[in-house]
Amino acid sequence: MIATKTIPDFSSPVHVDQVGIEERASRFTKRSIKNETKVNGLKLALNMIDLTTLEGKDTDGKVKQLCYKALHLHDSYPGLPTVAAICVYPSMVKVAKKALGDSGVKVASVATAFPSGQAPRDVKIRDTKYAVQNGADEIDMVISRGKFLQGEYNFVFDEIAAVKEACGEARLKVILETGELVTYDKVRKASDIAMYAGADFIKTSTGKISPAATMPVTLVMLEAIRDFYYKTGKKIAMKPAGGISKSKLALHYLVMLNETLGEGWMNNEWFRFGASSLANDILMQLMKQKTGVYQSANYFSID
Repeated sequence: MIATKTIPDFSSPVHVDQVGIEERASRFTKRSIKNETKVNGLKLALNMIDLTTLEGKDTDGKVKQLCYKALHLHDSYPGLPTVAAICVYPSMVKVAKKALGDSGVKVASVATAFPSGQAPRDVKIRDTKYAVQNGADEIDMVISRGKFLQGEYNFVFDEIAAVKEACGEARLKVILETGELVTYDKVRKASDIAMYAGADFIKTSTGKISPAATMPVTLVMLEAIRDFYYKTGKKIAMKPAGGISKSKLALHYLVMLNETLGEGWMNNEWFRFGASSLANDILMQLMKQKTGVYQSANYFSID
């Protein structure tokens, strides 16, 4: 890893051009994508999905079923890629790890008092270590939005750095919960703090708050990643999560990703979708491209 020599003064104001960001984001939705490119894009998006179940009613059986779906997305369409990862609570990591075996599909786990983040740091560290010890390949942490909104940026930085250390070899996704940050200026500042503190990914949302991911917010974060890369030489991955349920929208995100960060980020090591319902819509679109007709949603498992 390339070390960053200088950590910015996070108390300095950040100004994002709201009109410019929103206008540019809207342009990505107007690109024309032809059939062969569309199919390739849909398969790429499918391979970037983190299938997720984060409910209080989660059971071993539900997690096993989700893992089965990850490996058998639609058996009547041979040659489909798998999804990137299964994302579960720490208590379900061991179940998911066993079910996925050596398939190559990662096990991600939320931690740090997800989704609120309202817990003492030592609890968050234990939560993270528990998930990693049970086999998590990736940790999705939430930042302390209350501290951030109070201007306690060093607290947020230190907490992310501590969780990163607790991750060991696991990759760390830092969830900003952009719907609670509200402004693009705050999203940009939180992105910078997360990256300088050691995030491997920056992620928009928990999926529990509305609004979740939007194209303008994601563009702000992608531009933060680009600028960080230019300054440090270190690549950071991106994960928009929540609210991306249609394949057409996923393709718009991929266009934005390619035009902002380039080909080097166009794979699931560097970009993910946190959008479980997206998988079925992509499968329906792929079957439409292959057969000329839409299959009923009943042909695809909910979980």
